[in-house]
Amino acid sequence: MWRFSSLLIFLLSFNAAAFDQKEALKESQAAIGREIRGYTLRDAEGRELRLEELRGKPLVVHFVYTGCFQVCPTSTQFLAKAVAQAERSLGRGTFRVATIGFNLPFDTPQAMKDFGRKFGVSSPDWLFLSPQADTLAQLTADFGFRYEATAAGFDHLLQVSILDADGRIYRQVYGDSFEVPLFVGPLLELAQNRPVAAGGVQAFLEQVKLLCTLYDPSAGRYRLNYVVIIELLVGASVMLGGIGFLIVEWRRRRSA
Repeated sequence: MWRFSSLLIFLLSFNAAAFDQKEALKESQAAIGREIRGYTLRDAEGRELRLEELRGKPLVVHFVYTGCFQVCPTSTQFLAKAVAQAERSLGRGTFRVATIGFNLPFDTPQAMKDFGRKFGVSSPDWLFLSPQADTLAQLTADFGFRYEATAAGFDHLLQVSILDADGRIYRQVYGDSFEVPLFVGPLLELAQNRPVAAGGVQAFLEQVKLLCTLYDPSAGRYRLNYVVIIELLVGASVMLGGIGFLIVEWRRRRSA
């Protein structure tokens, strides 16, 4: 079940003085709609790759640092499960994934290759990339990805960016784990060429639809979540009953 509170579990902050959670989220949300272009990275084999070459399909971008022993591995493992479920729902080859290492000079192509191999990722649609040192700061800023160095490594936003086929950021998904429909839903919208503007009425209706559905990984599709529907109907009945009582009471007092 999609819990509204899950949207709040998206930040890692061991050093509150150095890492401003509110500002990080503000920058991340401000990146929605931004076109990402002009960056050259290296793939796991050391070959240069321009991000523009990945256009034509939705692109999922995930930032990590390979020296992380807990959060980055955990988030990558969960993302792998979400990607597998999205592929079952949408079909293989309908979108790409790019995991980018931001801890230079340590996140080399070989380090990224080892990182991907560690989690058993072998899909040609999932790339592990190393950015250029002179463009790293601008690259992460364009994605709205903020991180701060600490004695233990990095404090950083736990963020997955979903880009449309034209290279524009369409959605940001937060947390080391998240409700899978929040990830599959935007990819489905893009795959069916029916994008929904963030914050609009249609986006609200899409969120309500996702709230009332549950992804069934065994069937590879969504089904109605009857528990949530019953809860919503009961809540609506109680609210309408309360409104009716207030109206009757108001009329009674007015007549008196």
